[in-house]
Amino acid sequence: MTETALTSLLLVDDEASLREPLAEYLVRQGFDVQQAVSAAAARSLLRETVPDLVLLDVMMPGEDGLSLCRHLVEARQLPVILLTAKGEATDRIIGLEIGADDYVTKPFEPRELVARIRSVLRRAGRASSTRLADSPYEFEGWQLDPLKRRLTDPEGVLVSISTAEFRLLRAFLDHPRQVLDRDQLLNMVQGREAHLFDRAVDNQISRLRRKIEADSRNPEYIVTVRGGGYRFAAKVSRPLPDKD
Repeated sequence: MTETALTSLLLVDDEASLREPLAEYLVRQGFDVQQAVSAAAARSLLRETVPDLVLLDVMMPGEDGLSLCRHLVEARQLPVILLTAKGEATDRIIGLEIGADDYVTKPFEPRELVARIRSVLRRAGRASSTRLADSPYEFEGWQLDPLKRRLTDPEGVLVSISTAEFRLLRAFLDHPRQVLDRDQLLNMVQGREAHLFDRAVDNQISRLRRKIEADSRNPEYIVTVRGGGYRFAAKVSRPLPDKD
């Protein structure tokens, strides 16, 4: 699988003369890049997609980058690299203290930024992988424990699910509010049963709907997107366990 399929970036900068060519460069480097011209536009995009990392300009009209950075770090647990024309040490310290993973001063060399992106992603993966592995998914009162593979409904009742159903549900919970086609779902549910799953994606979704939807014929969570695939419409949270 290519890096484009694995690594998505959200570039937030009101300066089009910097944002657009930088986005084009990052795409050529194998990243999937979405652009936002403001913090408000970024928040709107974040309702529909979850990037792997955010590149965030500090000085923007309206809500500034530092305010958005706090939200991204505290509420979304997303890696953030701040982009700014300010180079003073105090500004870098403020940015790092509120939770940014790195700080790049404009103008910068695009190749250096790519190296920093990859470095931050490696660090973020090492720091969070163990804690995330222990963290349950939560949506509309439902909870999925990824370690024990246990699904409980809003009343706390255990709901039995098969291995294929578990993998399918986890794929949706990892990509909430994103449209996933059948090929993407197959890539996400790799395993010895993948060849069986290939012949029954729609059937597995129907079975899963019967277990989690109030009305499987009018689903509220796993929504069919005409001509596109499926989208998990509910808000998903995955609070990290407290550090020791």
